[in-house]
Amino acid sequence: MNEGALLAAATAPYRRAGRFAYYFARGKLRGDPVYRELLRDGLLRERARILDLGCGQGLIAACLLAAAESERRGTWPVNWAPPPRPTSIRGIELRPRAVHRARRAFGERVEIHEGDICTADLGRADVVLLLDVMQYLEPASQRSVLCRVRAALPAHGLMILRVADRQAGWRYGLTRLADQCVLALRGQWSLRQHCRSVVDWRAVLAECGFGTEIRPMSAGTPFANVLILATAGSASAG
Repeated sequence: MNEGALLAAATAPYRRAGRFAYYFARGKLRGDPVYRELLRDGLLRERARILDLGCGQGLIAACLLAAAESERRGTWPVNWAPPPRPTSIRGIELRPRAVHRARRAFGERVEIHEGDICTADLGRADVVLLLDVMQYLEPASQRSVLCRVRAALPAHGLMILRVADRQAGWRYGLTRLADQCVLALRGQWSLRQHCRSVVDWRAVLAECGFGTEIRPMSAGTPFANVLILATAGSASAG
C-alpha cells in the first residue's frame, strides 16, 4: 500500500462533513508530519483507550480508522510498525463547528464531546494526545491540565504533546506567527499564546509526575515543533 491510499482512506469520511472539512483534512494530513510519524513509529500501539484533547475535527480518529481498514485489507505498509488497535477513541473539543464536522464524519464510531479540556471529565485513558493545544492555555491552566491527564492515566500510560520550542530562534518565531494566523482565521484575534522552551516543559512535566522523551517533529517544514512523549510515573528518558 502506498501512503496516498492511506491518506485517501483517512480523508474519505469527511466527504459527509462538507467541502471545508474534506479539503482541510487532505491538506493537514498530507503536509503535517506528525500524523504519519504516530502511525509509522507505532507510538499508539498497544494503547487500548485513546483520548485526543483539543481534537478539532478528529484527524487522529481519522488516521486510526484508516489504519484499521488498512489492516483488514492486508494493505498496511510493510516497513511501518504494526497498526494500533484501540478499543475506544474519544475526543474533546471546545469549538462547536469542529465538533459538528467530526460527528458528521464519524457518526458513532468515535466519541466526540464538546467541552473545555480544563474542566471536562477526562475519564480513563491509556494514551492522551495534546497536539498544538497547550500554547493556547495560560501557564496555570497548562499545569492543571497536565496534572488532570496524569490522574486519568494508569502507571506507564502515555501522554503525547506537540509544542513549539521557545528557544528555537527564528523557527519559533515563524511557528508562533503561523499559529496566530490560525487564530485569526477562527476569529480568535485576542487569544494569547503561552509557549515554553523544551527545558521548561520537561520541568513542569516532571512536577506533574511524568518522565519525558523529546523528538523533533518538524520534518519537511520550517517550524520549531517537537514531540514530547511523557510517560506517567517513569524516569526521564533523554
